[in-house]
Amino acid sequence: MSIAAKSPFVPGVVRGLLLALALLTLAACGRGGIGGAIEGDNRPHSGVARARALPIQGMDIARYQGNVDFYAARNYGIHFAFMKSTEGKDYIDPNFYNNWNRAREAGMPRGAYHFMTWCSLASEQADWFIKMVPNDPDALPPVLDLEWNNDSSCKTHPTRENALEKVRYMLAAMEAHTGKLPIIYTDMTFHRDVLEGEHFPNAFWLRSTAAEPHHKYTNRPGWTFWQWTQTGVVRGVRPEVDRNAFYGTQDEWTNFLLTGCDPRAIAVLGPYGRCALQK
Repeated sequence: MSIAAKSPFVPGVVRGLLLALALLTLAACGRGGIGGAIEGDNRPHSGVARARALPIQGMDIARYQGNVDFYAARNYGIHFAFMKSTEGKDYIDPNFYNNWNRAREAGMPRGAYHFMTWCSLASEQADWFIKMVPNDPDALPPVLDLEWNNDSSCKTHPTRENALEKVRYMLAAMEAHTGKLPIIYTDMTFHRDVLEGEHFPNAFWLRSTAAEPHHKYTNRPGWTFWQWTQTGVVRGVRPEVDRNAFYGTQDEWTNFLLTGCDPRAIAVLGPYGRCALQK
């Protein structure tokens, strides 16, 4: 029983504060949250608890994270970093080259991601990516970030067929440039509208910050990377950062680093020369 309910002499301000605290606690429970920051996440959600226990943890960064200390992040337990490189046909993240080189110096596996826009041609975006992103043999496979551009000036929503045509063009160009099978990053909305039911040999990196991906993505059970929070905390990185997990064990991660392919797909992709050790 609260003091406010027990004693009529408690000032009204105190009663109000206690009531507000109780309401905040109920709201947190209603969101399914754990309640309070924990190691590695400022706003943890109980639905992604399994992600925090996976052994291979990573992050994705852009200019918003400023000057990242990759040595500190690696010592904290971060195994990989995906970083924004390009967007559309003419934008490059101003921190990309600094992040790219500093991560390599720190011995952290890193990959570049291109944010696809729907107001320019896929050929223009492919040319821009090829021009701006180095073909480093030691880099992770490149990532094609597929979302609707709702937060930008580009509000175009192409038809599903047109979007898929652009996606497949871009994936082919990125693979030809880097020699590695690109990873597809996507969110629930774009996956539902465009990618659901479509076959791709590429590894998938899925965003799901309140539940395990298989609860949110239809016909996409075999994810390789899981973006499990956008309020992550990593030593050497400020402010908050997206955190991610690789699906498997340390041995499977080593296999991925050596081949550039999800270990579960090597038997299928290897004979076609799409995994490094099979080329």
